[in-house]
Amino acid sequence: MLSRIAESLFWIGRYIERADGTARILDVHSQLMLEDPWIDEDAACRSLLTVMGAAVPVDKDSLTRSEVLWLLSVDRDTPSSIAFSIRQARENARRAREIVSSELWEVLNNTYRRMPNRLRSTNVHDAFEWVSERTALAYGVIDNLVARDESWQFLALGRTIERTDMTARLLATRTLTHVSGPSWTTILRSCGAYEPFLRAYQGAAHPSAAAEFLLLDRLFPRSITFSIAEAERCMRAIEPTSGRIGSPGAVLRALGRVRHELEYTPITELVADLPQHMETVQKATLEASDAIRQRFFPTQSEPTWIGEVG
Repeated sequence: MLSRIAESLFWIGRYIERADGTARILDVHSQLMLEDPWIDEDAACRSLLTVMGAAVPVDKDSLTRSEVLWLLSVDRDTPSSIAFSIRQARENARRAREIVSSELWEVLNNTYRRMPNRLRSTNVHDAFEWVSERTALAYGVIDNLVARDESWQFLALGRTIERTDMTARLLATRTLTHVSGPSWTTILRSCGAYEPFLRAYQGAAHPSAAAEFLLLDRLFPRSITFSIAEAERCMRAIEPTSGRIGSPGAVLRALGRVRHELEYTPITELVADLPQHMETVQKATLEASDAIRQRFFPTQSEPTWIGEVG
């Protein structure tokens, strides 16, 4: 496969997942800022921008919920916004048009064309739900109509690495300010994990149990451990090791290191210092992404996310 095609497929997977993850995080925290009368709106907005890797405006004394929602959803010049991600997913699909199926192109193209009206809706919950539905439709096309060859592996590799990063960002917002943040039930619901969690733990969303589920569950597709394991599987399918002692390579080393750290650290320690551990996960995904770029697309510059941990 040509390097430019592989790169476009990788970033299609990442940008679709980024749009979905950003919509989920914004939906949670927009509702939190509306419902919690005690929350410091300016501090919460600045914290959210920092977690999402967006530049915090230095020329404003205070930020409002509406300003942050505009920056992270509608503004096409903010690399961490939903609009930017959808536009870039469509652009990468256009570059790889000879590989991308007609069905996937239609989904991405229609989503891009309908996006302005949808994202500017006064009902932000409906807007974010629409984004999640459109990204789910794109992944449904990918999973059902793309042959399990290198094309699918690069799409899936991009998706799983981005999902690892986005789940880490969602968990990092657990303490939005020093005194307030979304409940574990809200976080579980935001990523479709509430009912699977109840079936697995048969009880209320206790902090340690909820964190353990989203961090370490090996069967739930949005858990960090599951996503990392899927990324490792994709890498082995793309580039199998050979010989008696196969070198895992930089990508597998970065992913394997953070996976083992999460699996062998007591859950109480993970919960006690959750933002720091999630920063470690984000650094690992950045390291893995950079290693993928150097290995498979060395002649191209990597699309960057402003403020990304590095």
